[in-house]
Amino acid sequence: MDQSTLLHMAWPDVLIVGVYLVGIVGLGLLAWSKRKRRQNTSAEYFLAGTTLRWPLIGLALFSTNISTTHLVSLAQEGYVNGLAYGNFEWMAAFLLIVLSLFFAPFYIRSRVATLPDFLEKRYGRASRDWLAALSIISAVFIHIGFSLYTGAVVLKGMFGIDINISIVITALLTGLYTIVGGLLAVVLTESAQTIILILGSVCVLGFGLTAVGGWSGLVSSVEPVKMTILRTAAETPSLPWYSVFLGYPIIGLWYWCADQTIVQRVLGAKDERHARLGPLFAGFIKILPVFLFVLPGVIGYGLVRQGRMAAPQNSADIYSVLINRLLPVGIKGIVAAALLAALMSTVSGALNSIATLFTLDIYKRWKPRASERRLTFVGRLATFLAMIAAIFWSPLVSHFQSIFQGIVAIICYIAPPITAVFVWGVFWRKASSAAATATLSIGSALGLAVFFLDWFKDSTGWNVPSMMATFYLFLICSGILVAVSLLKPHVHTADSEKLVWGSPLDAVRGRLSFGVMDYRLISAVLFAVMIALYMIFG
Repeated sequence: MDQSTLLHMAWPDVLIVGVYLVGIVGLGLLAWSKRKRRQNTSAEYFLAGTTLRWPLIGLALFSTNISTTHLVSLAQEGYVNGLAYGNFEWMAAFLLIVLSLFFAPFYIRSRVATLPDFLEKRYGRASRDWLAALSIISAVFIHIGFSLYTGAVVLKGMFGIDINISIVITALLTGLYTIVGGLLAVVLTESAQTIILILGSVCVLGFGLTAVGGWSGLVSSVEPVKMTILRTAAETPSLPWYSVFLGYPIIGLWYWCADQTIVQRVLGAKDERHARLGPLFAGFIKILPVFLFVLPGVIGYGLVRQGRMAAPQNSADIYSVLINRLLPVGIKGIVAAALLAALMSTVSGALNSIATLFTLDIYKRWKPRASERRLTFVGRLATFLAMIAAIFWSPLVSHFQSIFQGIVAIICYIAPPITAVFVWGVFWRKASSAAATATLSIGSALGLAVFFLDWFKDSTGWNVPSMMATFYLFLICSGILVAVSLLKPHVHTADSEKLVWGSPLDAVRGRLSFGVMDYRLISAVLFAVMIALYMIFG
């Protein structure tokens, strides 16, 4: 083990970490006690009684999205590739606008508890079953598996804790308040964890900038290309600019608009207005990760080039080295708590979504007359079993050379059929039930085939970047959906008729309401800010 990456923590740092762990579990259990005083229904457990307001939704969306993988792997990418991988953060803001304008209204108006439920209302039962299965698989393998493994690697590197022990302890602690408290516990803890996460990351950024000589010192100590976010294929072969604009919308539409783990916070909104404003708030927060998570890696590279810091033996350790070299006693504890917050928030959000999917989309189909108490019990059992499955899968993540790029690759192979079904479903009236089923089944099979081609690429010779592969798969899935829809037209129901936009402009028509808090105005401001950032750093 590289001893330079081990955190040298004094007793105040350990105390801060201990207070965080006790406080966050206590907050989750407090949510459970509050829920017990209300009506004990499945809606309370899975959707927080649909009482969530936009600030909580926005904070929870951000916290569920950001895991330890982001803090460590984005710093690694910053050290190696500069700001390029910040595209995965800034492009998200555009997709959150899409969620707010085009998808959230239908989700709230149709009164669904899960996104597979929404697909059933738009297409039919078969689509619901496919999406429920795919969503559970993605939650276990992507959201929980990668997060637990990366968090365990970080804890081993920083504290010397065995990887398997870290996975088990973290899963059990997070599972405790998630199982008993449901979505309300998840959202309350995620909101607190977002604040801790941002605070800890600001500390690393602030001390790092001071050490490197401020912004001017950083710019002068690294190559100019490191400070640009859009690259040519020659500069960054794994992420040229065109793959960002062609590939990211495909995975982003699935992740931000059609993935139960993320969108469940929106489904728990108090009303349509809060469901629209929450994602936009999250969009503004998504501006920060490029500076809080990617830029510290660039700063580390600058410090190495200035001779003020030795290069780490492994680029993945740059975040640990920065913490050890730059942060004083007390601040290290805050950052360590932030790392734990990033890990626990993602895992808790995914566990709760799995419970919701299994209980409402699978179990309730078998037992339609199950009592509210029974549904809640099944949800807790599903959470526990998912946690056990993730504990066994997590160590296998070590196959990937870069954890962040590994996550991106898997998402690229899962997303295309789901994105096609959702996008065509809400914008094209003729998209049919038979077409949705064909697209989900054939598209998933193609994605699995490409995944294995990539997994064994040393033998297969596969060399298509995952961001371009997802674009090609989406085109194929769209072709399947359109062709089958024309061959087997859809017979709309009264419900499905209401879930298709007559025109995209319908989403923004109407008089301004709530003044400066009108979702259309805020969407325009967020869009303009993101364009400006791309112009500055492009």
